[in-house]
Amino acid sequence: MALYGASTEYVLHSLLWLVDNPEPVSSLDLAELQEIPAAFVAKLFPRLEKAGLLIASEGLKGGYRLAKTADEISVLAVVDAVEGRKSLFNCQEIRGRCVLFNQKPPEWATQGVCGIHGVMLRAEQVMRHELAQTSLSDLARSVRNKAPSPFLGEAQAWLGERVQTRRVSKVRQRKRSGVS
Repeated sequence: MALYGASTEYVLHSLLWLVDNPEPVSSLDLAELQEIPAAFVAKLFPRLEKAGLLIASEGLKGGYRLAKTADEISVLAVVDAVEGRKSLFNCQEIRGRCVLFNQKPPEWATQGVCGIHGVMLRAEQVMRHELAQTSLSDLARSVRNKAPSPFLGEAQAWLGERVQTRRVSKVRQRKRSGVS
């Protein structure tokens, strides 16, 4: 079982397209660009808006943009906004269930934090620290370093074309309905 699933992956990939993009981008366009389910993005982005990571705007040129600089948004903030704060491990206190204890575990068996739970807590702290230290800007930089230089320009052009296509569609709809 994965601790963080597709929702976190979809959102992080979508947010990368908003880094260094001053214009709002619709959740539908972000989903179509990446061939991910639009319903996921549409459902998850309001959580990011509520967490203060995104700003939404309405209208033909509406969509989402980052509420802070990419350097100010940690991966941990995104994960917590999408998934909620989850524990890595849910200790079941098995250490006190030994059949030899006859349902009355001795104090030595349950004293202090369970060793297994302790190691899981330390691992969670290390993971959360790493996610907190990694910014959206760091992730975007790693993608930019891998992609050939024309790719990012092509993606920005595609997104810009989508805004223009929505505008033309809306004008046609208005003309058909007799509204100017």
